[in-house]
Amino acid sequence: MLDSEKIAFYLGLFKGIDAEDVLKVIHATQQRVLEPGEIYIREGENSPRLGYIKEGLIRSYHVNERGMETTVLLRWEAQIVASYDSILMQRPSRFTYHALEKTTLLEVNYNIIEQQLENKPVFEKARYHFVLDMLAQSLERIETFVLLTPEERYRQLIKDKPDLLQRVPDKHLATLLGITPVSLSRIRKRMQTKPSR
Repeated sequence: MLDSEKIAFYLGLFKGIDAEDVLKVIHATQQRVLEPGEIYIREGENSPRLGYIKEGLIRSYHVNERGMETTVLLRWEAQIVASYDSILMQRPSRFTYHALEKTTLLEVNYNIIEQQLENKPVFEKARYHFVLDMLAQSLERIETFVLLTPEERYRQLIKDKPDLLQRVPDKHLATLLGITPVSLSRIRKRMQTKPSR
């Protein structure tokens, strides 16, 4: 039985590919449920997994030589989660990806997609746009650290996804913003005392 959600996922992911070609890769898609704390991709793993988050929240983090974790990114509903290292550079992931809450994904092996649609010019164009989107997301993250203050980064985050404040522990939000939990607390206090615009 064809799953309309899977078809919509692929048509959206690979714009420009007709439904007939999309059907060729649907059989490789599976639904996966991660429990809170379950690891999706491990640091050091060369993972071709490409997941579309139907419901839930995934955190990507790095552990430094002193054992301290830094949150690199958060992905939530209607977003793609994948190891940029593995998909773009064909190298092991430098980060660990794990579920912060129960998470349901539509998952496919990116290598299978490439094999199924090999030698199709329309796929190359769609693949180009997908890779470009992954690079744009990474660049946007870098730019926020260059152009915005920590408070501005925090304001942007709660504007984009206000419910993250209830879903993500402060220690993870703080490292995502590049600050300490104490600094995050100070930012919140300042924002409460400032008159609203």
